[in-house]
Amino acid sequence: MKTGAARLLQGLVLMAAGAAALAAPAACKGTLYLTFDTGNMRHAELIAETLARYGAKATFFVAQEKTFRGDQALDPSWAGYWQARVAEGHAFGSHTWRHGSFRDDIGDRVRYRLPDGDSATLDAAAVCAELKRPDTRFQELTGRRLDPLWRAPGGRTTPNTLAAARACGYQHVGWAPAGFLGDELPSETYPNSVLLQRALARLKDGDIVMAHLGIWSRKDAFAPMLAPLIGALREKGFCFATPGARR
Repeated sequence: MKTGAARLLQGLVLMAAGAAALAAPAACKGTLYLTFDTGNMRHAELIAETLARYGAKATFFVAQEKTFRGDQALDPSWAGYWQARVAEGHAFGSHTWRHGSFRDDIGDRVRYRLPDGDSATLDAAAVCAELKRPDTRFQELTGRRLDPLWRAPGGRTTPNTLAAARACGYQHVGWAPAGFLGDELPSETYPNSVLLQRALARLKDGDIVMAHLGIWSRKDAFAPMLAPLIGALREKGFCFATPGARR
């Protein structure tokens, strides 16, 4: 016997497949801002296909992260993927080069914890370089510069980091509490049905929504739920834009 949550999930999936869900609302009752961090890129193609199906624009925050293919997200092997997203008219921001975590300020510097556990101490120029390197690589791959946006890995910032980023032209983009889709949470305790219902119940006009193009730790990927999520949000009258439109 199916639970109520399972029936709801099945209904939303079917609804998302319908032509009515694909159409943008005649008049927006609210605007949401879809954003995706690189992650391991396992579901990058599925997410891109879903966005294209609904004509929904998103912002991709890019870092040189290891992918499920054994390469890295800003290697030349991913040039075709990024070129296609540029052609579709999405927005793009820096997610740092090494995908480290800005932990705390030490005088006029920042302690930056790297994914391998090592730490570096960055001055303002080094913070700027960490943000600009994905920008340079993205232009090499696509011919397009990143938008003047960035997102700190894990959302962790410090006053020195934010000041350095502003000084070199990057505006930080976090996410709304309701916009945390939970695709990095354990699927055993946060199944897709729960995450989907939670997002639909909580998202409101102006929220920035955050997910990933792939997460190593989650057993049941949330990415297939993007279609029912966008379809149901469209049914509620939401439109989708990029964070740069908020300024």
